[in-house]
Amino acid sequence: MAKDTSNSKFFSAFSLAAALGAAAVAKKGLNTSWRAATGKNPPANPADPDVGLGEAVMWAAVSGTLIGVARMLATRRAANYYARSTGHLPPQLQKDDQDASKASAPPS
Repeated sequence: MAKDTSNSKFFSAFSLAAALGAAAVAKKGLNTSWRAATGKNPPANPADPDVGLGEAVMWAAVSGTLIGVARMLATRRAANYYARSTGHLPPQLQKDDQDASKASAPPS
């Protein structure tokens, strides 16, 4: 049981590091792309009233989506590495009852 706990902690640390690294790379690429597309730096704080509403919304939507996807992909990659190394998924990612054939019928 102690080995499962240490493996679980290893996965948590490994996936966190991978997700943070992926988010940093995505943010750098996003900043460069924003400058290329708009000709100006991305807003440092989209909540600042001096930033146009359209620009703030666009930055929040694009950056949030891109960084979220990058973190998710990095975490999935870490899970695949963990599964190849240990022969099973980390406890945090064990089957989560998303099997549609076993889902209960929606209320009528």
